[in-house]
Amino acid sequence: MLEQPPLSLYVHVPWCIRKCPYCDFNSHAVKSDIPEQAYVDALCQDFELEAARLGQSSSGISSIFIGGGTPSLLSAAAYERLLSHIDAVFGLESAAEITLEANPGTAEAKRFLEYRAAGINRLSIGVQSFNEAHLKTLGRIHSGNDARRAIEYCTAAGFDNFNLDLMHGLPGQTEDEALDDIETALNFEPPHLSWYQLTIEPNTEFFSKPPALPAEGLLDTIHQRGQQLLESRGYGRYEVSAFCQPGRESRHNLNYWLFGDYLGIGAGAHGKLTQPDNNLILRTRKKKQPDHYLASQLLRTAESTEVAPEDRALEFLLNGLRLVNGFSIQEFETRTGVTFSQIGKRVEYLASLELLNVNNGRVRATEHGYRVLNSLLEEFIE
Repeated sequence: MLEQPPLSLYVHVPWCIRKCPYCDFNSHAVKSDIPEQAYVDALCQDFELEAARLGQSSSGISSIFIGGGTPSLLSAAAYERLLSHIDAVFGLESAAEITLEANPGTAEAKRFLEYRAAGINRLSIGVQSFNEAHLKTLGRIHSGNDARRAIEYCTAAGFDNFNLDLMHGLPGQTEDEALDDIETALNFEPPHLSWYQLTIEPNTEFFSKPPALPAEGLLDTIHQRGQQLLESRGYGRYEVSAFCQPGRESRHNLNYWLFGDYLGIGAGAHGKLTQPDNNLILRTRKKKQPDHYLASQLLRTAESTEVAPEDRALEFLLNGLRLVNGFSIQEFETRTGVTFSQIGKRVEYLASLELLNVNNGRVRATEHGYRVLNSLLEEFIE
């Protein structure tokens, strides 16, 4: 039986100082002043329309993630107005996790203090690397010292919950350089660390002009040694590229990975909404171009599609099996509306190959299954 999962909110800010050559997100280099007032007005109206879709009682929004682009280009006053509106229209849970992505190149001590006062209680700082040469290759606008200062501003502003984003497998990166980045990050004792491999995505500068990436053997060594280093310093891996101190998992990301609901507002934002009474799961996408989004008023949704019942199992598994602890059978059934028996034989087969483990009502990938996760997931594609 399909049930209402927890509700999160994703807010997209589409502007950045400069488009990075590896970035495939909906981001647009700033060419003039950002229309902050008009954009917050649009976000507030967008949220009202999204909240009206829900049509059921709720304890409020459990988490908010403000991503981009570069959300730290907007003022604290903009976010204070947006968060107040969200709370007034729909409600925020008292312990809601509210994350803002911050670029070290736009970090200011005063602005971080103001973000904290505005109600943002978690920062995600896009460090990527502390190495000057690699930052230049990645097209980042900050230096290694800028990254260090941004983290210091973060902690000085009272953020005791924050994430650092690091990338590995960079063009020309050595094993020692990749591990040095981790060591530097760990010196700041971040509660959460996202450590992921650079991938070349379509519609990026790197895709049209591919850089020379480290060989597969070196990538494997970096990954293995990096994971060992993180675990030796008390950081548990709970998702493919997410590590944290005990109990410091990202609530927003966990809801996403376990097929929870999230409203999406802002240019190009995606959302997912469950309607148990109608046995529907809907995915939405907003208009991508900031000018189109701002001008559209009541017609900002570019696409709204149903996740067909026959597609729900795979969509759930694509995210649920990324988690080290996997998922419960109850979560699978209540969030997809699909009985576990529909994938039971396939799960049993993969368990016989020691790729999956089924125990006490939970399904997770084994250590070997985790290493070949993409191949494992292909087994569920009809």
